[in-house]
Amino acid sequence: MNNSISLIGMAGAGKTTVGKSLAKLLNYSFIDGDIKIEEKINQTIQNYLDQYGRKAFTEIEEEVLLSVNFNQTILATGGSAVLSDTAMNFLRENSEVIYLEASYETISERIFNLSERGVVRGPGQSLLETYNERLELYKRYADRVVKNNGTIDSCLNKILSVIKH
Repeated sequence: MNNSISLIGMAGAGKTTVGKSLAKLLNYSFIDGDIKIEEKINQTIQNYLDQYGRKAFTEIEEEVLLSVNFNQTILATGGSAVLSDTAMNFLRENSEVIYLEASYETISERIFNLSERGVVRGPGQSLLETYNERLELYKRYADRVVKNNGTIDSCLNKILSVIKH
């Protein structure tokens, strides 16, 4: 097992919630990629997206991900991390990448206001279109896939089970 884990998946898949709990369980440090980005840009992701657009944001996101120093770390990436091949290759070299898979129905129940959530998407692109666009990318970059369609404890148990093997 690598000594660090990166969680990938759609907004609403539970990366931050599960990541914080997993870090406590393993006694690892926890990094929220979205918070690191917001600290760098000094505003919310949504404001930045509204102002500068998808391409500028994904460049900042890549830069932030490439700066992560992995050492017994749990990283909760933003949902759009998979849009950068460079960043994802870096994550795979330095951590075990786990895709937290949640159904579209679950994601849409968890995201209340798409226009305020900071979801990186094309102009006029719906949540479903964004979800479908990224599915293959999540699967391509994941070392492991863990379904997060139940409780946090159930998801944590699944992760602990796959990282021990």
